[in-house]
Amino acid sequence: MTVESLLRSLGDEIEDAEEESFLLFSQPIPSQNLGFVDSSATSIDLTIAGRDLTIHQSPTILSSTRGGGTTGAVLWKITPLIAAWLASPSNPFTTHSIFTPSSTLLELGSGISGLIALALSPSIGSYTLTDQSYVLKLLRQNITSNLPSTRTSKSTTTNNSSGKSKSKSKFKRGATQAAAATEGGDGGEGEGDSNIQLRTLDWETDEVAGLLPGGGSFDAVIACDCIYNDALIDPLVQACADACRLRERAKQSNSSNGDDTANSAEGAAGGIGNVEGKTVCIIAQQQRSDEVFEAWLTAFKEPFRVWRVPDELAGEGLKGGEGFMVHVGVLK
Repeated sequence: MTVESLLRSLGDEIEDAEEESFLLFSQPIPSQNLGFVDSSATSIDLTIAGRDLTIHQSPTILSSTRGGGTTGAVLWKITPLIAAWLASPSNPFTTHSIFTPSSTLLELGSGISGLIALALSPSIGSYTLTDQSYVLKLLRQNITSNLPSTRTSKSTTTNNSSGKSKSKSKFKRGATQAAAATEGGDGGEGEGDSNIQLRTLDWETDEVAGLLPGGGSFDAVIACDCIYNDALIDPLVQACADACRLRERAKQSNSSNGDDTANSAEGAAGGIGNVEGKTVCIIAQQQRSDEVFEAWLTAFKEPFRVWRVPDELAGEGLKGGEGFMVHVGVLK
């Protein structure tokens, strides 16, 4: 199984952003409001992949006038759906060996929950979470308190795609601080005994390469519900492209050192072309504005070739007409 086999399983490549937007937004979409799970709760209990989790969030930050955004302060509805789907052994990224016990994953704009990292960390090599610095205190709390070795059982849970709120909270994400270690260490080791690392990253001012100062790259880059206004589109697309280019640079470095595995020829004859070894970029989002979506896809298609995850491969709550969508990109 390969990147090529993954892309073939997704069906036709998206050629026209306007047509894709029309196809998605011309069908009835259920109202999700803004998309919060519960913007007034300070904690939310839920179950993902058979694990009971409590996610702490901050309604106070969400409702503040903080510059640079506050949306990362609370849990959004799409995140538990994506976490449950990606943790399933039948998801296409696992069945096509993008997610393996040695895989390295990066999440951009993670917000406070760390939910996708918590769901995937038992089955991959390492997971790096990034967001603005204001997110990191609660993000660290949610990671450390929900690690299997430190967690206690929760008395109230829900199914794997929804949460039950306690108290008050909400907030979302943006992007911000330097690609350096977060408070509590230089980030060379994971939180607690885990393989999860936290980093600050401002899409507009920081270099993604700074996340891996010693070199290296990622097998997959994930961004979940980071696109909700025009101002964020270009910085996010640039961050995605820069993160994926780390793999290209690593391959060039290995080749110049005589370690050229040359596995790229495999896909050339089949129409998809040279995609082997490329980083896979996974973009999940709620359907809100067709104009913002089309603007994002137009920008994303500049550096990336793009596919949409079809209904037969999508997880519960992520199929057409349910208000959410997942796209996959690889660099051209």
